[in-house]
Amino acid sequence: MEKAFEELQLKDDFMFSVVMRNPKFCKPFLERVLGIKISRMEYPKSQDTIDLSANAKSVRLDIYVQDDSNSVYNIEMQTTEKANLPKRTRYYQGMIDLGILEKGENYKNLKRSFIIFVCTFDLFGEGRHIYTFENRCVQDLGLRLGDDAIKIILNTKGTMDDITPEMKNILDFIDGKEASDDYTRALEEEIESVKKNEKWRLDYMTLQMKYQEKYEQGIEQGIRVMIIDGIEDGLDSDRIKSKLIRYFSLTPQRAEEYYNQYSVEVLEGNLQTV
Repeated sequence: MEKAFEELQLKDDFMFSVVMRNPKFCKPFLERVLGIKISRMEYPKSQDTIDLSANAKSVRLDIYVQDDSNSVYNIEMQTTEKANLPKRTRYYQGMIDLGILEKGENYKNLKRSFIIFVCTFDLFGEGRHIYTFENRCVQDLGLRLGDDAIKIILNTKGTMDDITPEMKNILDFIDGKEASDDYTRALEEEIESVKKNEKWRLDYMTLQMKYQEKYEQGIEQGIRVMIIDGIEDGLDSDRIKSKLIRYFSLTPQRAEEYYNQYSVEVLEGNLQTV
């Protein structure tokens, strides 16, 4: 069940995207994560989408920014564990690189990239607050490939003493603890400000409606496929309707209505084949 707009926290995808689109918050966040200073950063684009072709899966990015040293940063919030994050980082990396290079452009123009996932769980179960990955030689771990592709997994549930106090304050705040320094208090104030903004409220409600529509379309398609496949596999109507009730939590009446609706497609298809 989706949260009410007033209940959103920084760890919620919508709020994270809205707050971190502001360089006032995104820049110091990256500086604390990476332990660097960024002198200038392009204005972040929230929910940027890279869609390379009609047949390719598009990539929606929570936050995608670029600094003045030819580096790009993709920051994602992740609160559910069943998301296959390692493979997602690989896919995001490829799509970002293809989005950077124009057709026929030299590979040397690829920017240094950081894909950062902020997780509210420990993906690897080792207690670290931060897991940093880059390509190295298996036979000689000191030998870096030098492809400038870095993936970082942050864990708000870390137990090790492996990050700065400032970074720990951020992760604790994301995890639901009270603001404890100037930066997290500023984040807290910004979150409250966003909640008072009617435009953001409307955007959130519109987004939730779109998600609900896609969800319902997916359910509808699943019901249709189960009915048609069942008929083509020779299952009787009662067994198909029983499966609909079990897998989609339908009432017997709704299962009957769906069966009558989609079984006609099979009949019409057979009539056209004759």
